[in-house]
Amino acid sequence: MKHVILQILSIILLAAASLFSFSCSHKKDSKTFILGLDDSFPPLGFRDENNEVVGYDIDLAREVCRRLGKTLVCQPIDWSAKEQELNTGKIDCIWNGFTMTEERKAAMAFTDAYLDNAQVVVVRADSGIRGLSDLKGRIVGIQSGSSAQDALEDRPDFKAILKNVVEFKENITALNDLELGNIDAVVMDQVVANYSIKQTGKPFAVLSEGLAFEEYGIAFRKSDTALRDLVQSTLVEMASDGTVRRISEQWFGTDLSVIGK
Repeated sequence: MKHVILQILSIILLAAASLFSFSCSHKKDSKTFILGLDDSFPPLGFRDENNEVVGYDIDLAREVCRRLGKTLVCQPIDWSAKEQELNTGKIDCIWNGFTMTEERKAAMAFTDAYLDNAQVVVVRADSGIRGLSDLKGRIVGIQSGSSAQDALEDRPDFKAILKNVVEFKENITALNDLELGNIDAVVMDQVVANYSIKQTGKPFAVLSEGLAFEEYGIAFRKSDTALRDLVQSTLVEMASDGTVRRISEQWFGTDLSVIGK
């Protein structure tokens, strides 16, 4: 009887393994391209007044998918768990103003840089804060799991003079707290800060003294270098025919792209 039960269990396990194998191969043949993003990160990826995900990165990705014959799926994720979302296969890439660092390059397969950026400090224009030293004893906000957090950790000299660092789930909430006076500054991406100030007209200022300079790239799983290379070559093609310049000018008023440069 025991022998019969073991045989049945073996058959079940083999069937499950076959089903899993089919599922994996089916996923590889899929025509969908699942892009993971923080959907509150304007102008790179965010929700508009119709609750649609839009942005510079989204327009680039949509054109890449059109040329590759794929359907773009924008998947909002918890930014603090972005690498886990990628490694577990829930998304195909992280494409949302994702800063390339040596540590991240070791863990993921990145494209070449497509946009330059910096981590800067945003303050209220009437705060009297003009430089980093003026933030001594002040409260600074950052997005949890962001490059701003990494930049702050890489500047222990600056972090040591602060009274407190408050983590937020998203930059928009941090900026709202800055406007209300609950915090004194927000460390965030320069591209996002400039766009937000321009669009909202809120009385904020960006300090000329930045914390870190960086580059944005698109991250894939280490095993997906073929897909990474396909996206990279398509972006270069788009840069060559003027498509990237057109999209950049629509969002930024000028060509900020570094693709192929």
